[in-house]
Amino acid sequence: MPKQNYLCIQRSQTGECEEPGQKADKPSPAQMEQMYAKFNAWREQFKDNIVNLGGRLAAGKVLTAQGATDGPFVEAKEVVGGYMILCAESLQEAAEVARQCPGVVRPGSSLEVREIQIS
Repeated sequence: MPKQNYLCIQRSQTGECEEPGQKADKPSPAQMEQMYAKFNAWREQFKDNIVNLGGRLAAGKVLTAQGATDGPFVEAKEVVGGYMILCAESLQEAAEVARQCPGVVRPGSSLEVREIQIS
């Protein structure tokens, strides 16, 4: 079965990752080293599935028929924080590869996996 490409969109709910009035602690250098080691192990394990690691998304524009506005919007409940493109033989396989990526799905966030259809 030929592999298809899948777009993975990371969403975060605004304010859901932190307790009210508290900021999340930044990881220590040792914790960052452990996180990168897990990420690099995942990247090596699934190197044949990774098309584009994508990245975090900065502010942009939202285009509508009425024009363009700046985004993302502070009143939104969710913001798109990043993306990556994977290839897999099925949606289930792509979802499993994405699920195993360290740090992608955290409390207050979700990952949407969608097949990229080319006609």
